[in-house]
Amino acid sequence: MHLAIDTEITTNGSSAANERPLVADAPDGTLHRLSHLEVLESESIHILREVAAECRNPVLLFSGGKDSIVLLRLAEKAFRPARFPFPLMHIDTEHNFPEVVAFRDRRAADLGERLIVRSLQQSIDQGRVVLRSPDESRNVHQSVTLLDAITEFGFDACIGGARRDEEKARAKERIFSFRDEFGQWDPKNQRPELWSLYNTRLHPGENIRVFPISNWTELDIWRYIAKEKLAVPQIYYTHEREIIRRGSNLVPLSRLLQPKRGEKVEVVSVRFRTVGDMTCTCPVASTAATPEEIVAETAVARITERGETRMDDQTSEASMELRKKEGYF
Repeated sequence: MHLAIDTEITTNGSSAANERPLVADAPDGTLHRLSHLEVLESESIHILREVAAECRNPVLLFSGGKDSIVLLRLAEKAFRPARFPFPLMHIDTEHNFPEVVAFRDRRAADLGERLIVRSLQQSIDQGRVVLRSPDESRNVHQSVTLLDAITEFGFDACIGGARRDEEKARAKERIFSFRDEFGQWDPKNQRPELWSLYNTRLHPGENIRVFPISNWTELDIWRYIAKEKLAVPQIYYTHEREIIRRGSNLVPLSRLLQPKRGEKVEVVSVRFRTVGDMTCTCPVASTAATPEEIVAETAVARITERGETRMDDQTSEASMELRKKEGYF
């Protein structure tokens, strides 16, 4: 494959490189311009290969959610027919949606890749995590279990599916995000990433979080799912579910979330834009039953998926940044 940069003359007479490069991949050398998704895919594959080349013992965080599903497809394109040069890992709160957990196990088995699961309940049993109440959301406490797993296996890089469009703390985080010996992120001390060059040097005890799809948007993710015909958990598509209207949120009824005094249970057609801990993840009203219909919905959405559906991100303007400083994904 041969890459060529197409330049054009701007209105003021200067030359500017076109954002989408030309590529020659046909036998006759014919050039064609890469699509937006192809450019994003190429960048992500480059980052995954950079991690494999530069890091001693990386791991890919796989929850069964849509972003990590896209990461797996990108890893397939980066490394197949060989095995992945890293295992998969999930930090399970044991309050995750059962449909997503079942999909996680099935997808890892289909790929034939090693899946490591570490449970937050283990951290609770060991006294490493203390909940204020039995019904408290476990989402914020995942950092403890994650950091313990990093130490247990000696991982120096954790590949995750975070994107900059999700939340403002993630918007200012680098693709290679460095954590100190306590797993903490310092947003004021980040390394430059000029010309897609990444400095992976670590001091003893430090590790890196790497986000290959950082420059993707929710719309890009769904367009890629449609293009690649990727399977995702069915709760991403419209289905009828019992919910409780609580403020602006449609709280999904479960053994963990029950109606309060005066609240009523309704059955509504919904889908989940993001999936996580059941205690803090809400669906949205929707009739979208295919990736193409979700693309159409997402194209006109005015609130980010986390801003609209994650109750843990609605507690404070800085809730995500505070969690990341403590070691969160």
